[in-house]
Amino acid sequence: MKIRSATAGFVFAAFLSGTCLASDEALPALTDVKIASSLDGTNQTIRYWAPPNATDQPTPVFVFLHSWSGDYRQDNSKWLKEAVKRGWIYIHPDFRGINNSPQACGSKYARQDILDSINFATKTFSVNSSRVYLAGVSGGGHMAMLMAGHHPDRFTAVSAWVGISDIADWYRFHVIDGKPQNYAQMIRKCFGKPPGESAAIDAEYRDRSPLFHLRNVGELPVDIFAGVNDGHSGSVPVKQSLMAFNAIAEGNNDAVVSNDEIEELWNDRKLSKPEESDRETDELLGRDIYLRRTTKKSRVTIFEGGHESVPEAACDWLAAHTPAE
Repeated sequence: MKIRSATAGFVFAAFLSGTCLASDEALPALTDVKIASSLDGTNQTIRYWAPPNATDQPTPVFVFLHSWSGDYRQDNSKWLKEAVKRGWIYIHPDFRGINNSPQACGSKYARQDILDSINFATKTFSVNSSRVYLAGVSGGGHMAMLMAGHHPDRFTAVSAWVGISDIADWYRFHVIDGKPQNYAQMIRKCFGKPPGESAAIDAEYRDRSPLFHLRNVGELPVDIFAGVNDGHSGSVPVKQSLMAFNAIAEGNNDAVVSNDEIEELWNDRKLSKPEESDRETDELLGRDIYLRRTTKKSRVTIFEGGHESVPEAACDWLAAHTPAE
């Protein structure tokens, strides 16, 4: 048991989990801390790690977001490994836990929990404020894109993998023969009603869907990835990632991925007339690429794979975005 001293503005108890770094393969212990939400005062948990010198010299912060059905206790050791390798402070917030309650699923409370976790890091460590990175997979990809749209000024770069960009559309994808399946049932628990029930309900769906906010990212680099088989063998169709990119491109007055291309990727899992950028290779990704498009500092990649992520490729891209100081 290890208790850290309280930092002004935060009330918490902390403990260690995991194993200490004993070899190149082992990962360091993580610390859990409870902080009071700056919106409703409830205690919210953050799991984190910081390199030994993080209190003495400016250190990048890497915020990684758990998936749709997970919480701060989710094992995301592959992402922790990347943070440790690079000497980044690793922040793994709860943001109201599993997406099956009204205050979860991208609510203003969940979004504030993520901002509060960054504020905690800033008050506890010597943070390099020009290097605050955000990433997430699946439900974490949804939240990463949502934070990019709602708070583009708080991050240096964002990496989102197989994320949901339009919750109402994703709800309908998981209604089969008129019957809501697991994810649709979870969405109902978050919103109380399905989309289309009222203007107020639809406004809430839009507020929590990245699609309606990503045009605000401006110069913030946002990297969006999806496996071409997702939605067939996984739970989030590639359309969700492509629509997210299109929202950014529209905000930049740039070309978008066409509806025909989106349909072709869904039906045939390849493009009959790929553009030059779609033929790129990516050694770190290590997968065939079927579509890669850019708009200003953001891009989307559809690769050979399913509902998955490649942490090393994501973190190398994030690390490349280091504003001049």
